[in-house]
Amino acid sequence: MRFSDSINEVPKIGPKYGRRLRKMGIISVGDLLYHFPSRYEDFSSLTKIKNLRRDKPATIKGKVKAIEAGKTNRKKVPYAQAIIQDSTGAVKIIWFYQPYLANSIKKGESIYISGEPSYGREGLQFINPSYEKEKDETIHTGGLIPIYPETQGISSRWLRYVLKPLIKRLAPKIPEVLPQEVIEKYNLLTIDKAIEKIHFPKTEKEKKRARERFSFERLFFIHLAAMRKKLSIKSESSSPIEIDMEYVKDFVEGLPFKLTDAQKKAAWQILKDLEKPHPMNRLLEGDVGSGKTVVATMAILATTKDNYQAALMAPTEVLATQHFKKVSDLLEGFKLNIGFLTGKKDKFKSKKLKKQFIEISREKLLEKVEIGEIDLLIGTHALIQDKVTFDNLGLVIVDEQHRFGVKQRAKLCKKDTIPHLLSMTATPIPRTLALTLYGDLDISIIDELPEGRKKIETRVVNEKERGRIYSFVEKELKKERQAFFICPRIEKPDEEDETPWADVTSVEELAEKLKKQFTEFKVATLHGQLTATKKAKIMEDFKNKKIDILVSTSVIEVGIDIPNATVMVIEGAEMFGLAQLHQFRGRVGRSEKKSYCFLFSGSNSEKSIKRLKALVESENSFELAEKDLKLRGPGDLAGKRQWGVAGFTMEALKDRKTVQKTKEAASDLLEKDFKLEKYSTVKRKLKSVEKNLHFE
Repeated sequence: MRFSDSINEVPKIGPKYGRRLRKMGIISVGDLLYHFPSRYEDFSSLTKIKNLRRDKPATIKGKVKAIEAGKTNRKKVPYAQAIIQDSTGAVKIIWFYQPYLANSIKKGESIYISGEPSYGREGLQFINPSYEKEKDETIHTGGLIPIYPETQGISSRWLRYVLKPLIKRLAPKIPEVLPQEVIEKYNLLTIDKAIEKIHFPKTEKEKKRARERFSFERLFFIHLAAMRKKLSIKSESSSPIEIDMEYVKDFVEGLPFKLTDAQKKAAWQILKDLEKPHPMNRLLEGDVGSGKTVVATMAILATTKDNYQAALMAPTEVLATQHFKKVSDLLEGFKLNIGFLTGKKDKFKSKKLKKQFIEISREKLLEKVEIGEIDLLIGTHALIQDKVTFDNLGLVIVDEQHRFGVKQRAKLCKKDTIPHLLSMTATPIPRTLALTLYGDLDISIIDELPEGRKKIETRVVNEKERGRIYSFVEKELKKERQAFFICPRIEKPDEEDETPWADVTSVEELAEKLKKQFTEFKVATLHGQLTATKKAKIMEDFKNKKIDILVSTSVIEVGIDIPNATVMVIEGAEMFGLAQLHQFRGRVGRSEKKSYCFLFSGSNSEKSIKRLKALVESENSFELAEKDLKLRGPGDLAGKRQWGVAGFTMEALKDRKTVQKTKEAASDLLEKDFKLEKYSTVKRKLKSVEKNLHFE
């Protein structure tokens, strides 16, 4: 059996279980072997029945004194019930919904039981514990028992049952992906031992060493991929941009505000990169409202002054429209032809037209881009369509999309040279994480806010305080200010919906309530199901103060700039990730006016309270990101969504020593053999890692 074989080929699986496993993303034999436990139950110490304590995990061994099947009196729930006895006493065992166990477990058999005892009418008892008949080797009881991510019809017990013989059979055949010298230098387990110990460790030490091995492996390959990418980009050719510093200074001096020191430093790093004959590959990371767009505009100005074209790409039409207006305003006095290209509407701002945009046909706009008449083209992913060809593209700027590869850039360009790339993000990324996951990018950080910005007052509030919060919002509105209300869902839930989202207020529901509450004020809604034209119209009306309250989903998460908005109210705050909440909060506090953020939370869980408290206490994204990384548990979904890495890797990134070691190991290997010609297994593994990390 090979690793690439279908999961259906594994003994005891077949088509039925194969379908269930595919829902979990387990398609091949290799996927199953790498489906690691999310945690372990410690049932390692064998306990006598007389020494059992309530809620304390324990494993007992005894003989089955009696066993029978039955149904509960009131709800008729089927069960199997047994009495287990050892030399010190007896205890009742109940397995609800498993009456068949009364046939498979026989009276007089020796059996292991693992679980947490609880009190019943007749004293201590076990409810739905793991069990195992006495044999040479246990896998469900009496040790560190692996608990896996599960789905309907796939339990941890079933996975252990399938994996144990599979690992015995295949572990010795697993190809080692780490070089032998790396294993020896860093005292790592070999792949066969690590696979065995990660699934079925006998001790805490074995579990720890197995996890260390796979943490090291994952970070090592991320570093290897990033370093190779960085070095290969350096070997590509790019057009060096000749920077006219006096021209750039004229732009800076004409701004209605002073640049911060952090903005100046970032701008200088970018301009120096543009002068080089190989492509810039830089990430500009800055807090919400820190002034990244102004810094990017300086790069655009320098590029177009040297007769090269620039392109700016945003993830949504709302944000692309905002960039078009903002950058056009910033460059008003510099006579540039600026095009706007999205999936729906195209516009053109001629250097001859002061503060005016004209609608233009797609065909005409693309023709102007191809012959070089457009200096700057702004838009969505429509920019990378096959029909879009630039005459002399020197710079590409992408907002909130860090993975924009050399091939994508080359598609935009007629020539052999690769345009320079500047990525921008307001998503708070811990430094350790950024340097690892975005190791192929140079990083510039804007860690200051412009002068005059006040701290946004943030509070966690409950339902009892709603009246008081609404009164406060009304006072702000009467001062001719505006407010955002954010909801996790668009529509009212179905009556059958029993998920945690069912209790969360929707945009539609809240808008109706607010219209009754704030009768003097205009309330509007914004969400992803609206057309691009409708969204743009609503945002324009909100910006022009024709709307007082905007009720929205997370569609306003990135880049929306409404300086007059001073209140942000977030419903179901516990449903959002910390990074998202910070982005929402950043939609207010964008002027010298004092601003406020209120977090309505219906959760009393300790984890939710800690997370929201971290937001209240953190003033900037970098501080918050470090707290988020510490709070983030393995397998956290927000982590996967935000950074595209599994919880296992996230956990490894918390250990700076491991990050440093893996970086050192990757660097040493590439120094010896950049093309990895002597490391064919490493090379094959690296290809799959690069694909998953979307370096292209």
